[in-house]
Amino acid sequence: MNPAKSSKPQAPPTKSEGGAVSVARRQPLNGARRILDQSDIRRALTRIAHEILERNKGAKGLCLIGVRTRGAPLAHRLSELIERFEGETVQVGELDIALHRDDRPHDGIRPRTSVDFELTGKQVILVDDVLYTGRSVRAALDALIERGRPASVQLAVLVDRGHRELPVRADYVGKNIPTSRQERVTVYLSDTDGEEAVYIERLPEEA
Repeated sequence: MNPAKSSKPQAPPTKSEGGAVSVARRQPLNGARRILDQSDIRRALTRIAHEILERNKGAKGLCLIGVRTRGAPLAHRLSELIERFEGETVQVGELDIALHRDDRPHDGIRPRTSVDFELTGKQVILVDDVLYTGRSVRAALDALIERGRPASVQLAVLVDRGHRELPVRADYVGKNIPTSRQERVTVYLSDTDGEEAVYIERLPEEA
């Protein structure tokens, strides 16, 4: 695995799915199973883009906010698809939720949020790669509200793996994947990782 790759901690000891965490010292486990390939991801995003347009009756008033790290390139891809289908440009922002996480220290963190347009009154589509406990979404909502008052916020995720700890539900899901807490779901995107796939792997039992 490329040392620059990162993944979300989607199993104990950390009980939250948000925020990219370096896994430079953690190699893929034996028995990792690919559950989505490049074509699967493309089809899932295409379907989500159509569903967004259908639900919102077009692209007027929409904007896409991707949660760093992998939610950001997914948001840009959805924007390109919507523009292709609808002929209308949809603004895209990137949200760093590090300062709003409740499971990590905030000392020395410099957020890399990039939202250079007004959110107030917009129909915001929040985009992330994996929905797990819901804590990343809560942090993202806190970060969003600091920047304005959207007319509504909808959630789009590539993968929903279950095990919610907060009352959070995605409006658009690429694929629902039943998992246990002893498994990790990892998304690789060509934009960040040089590979396009989603893997599920069993974590080793604690001694």
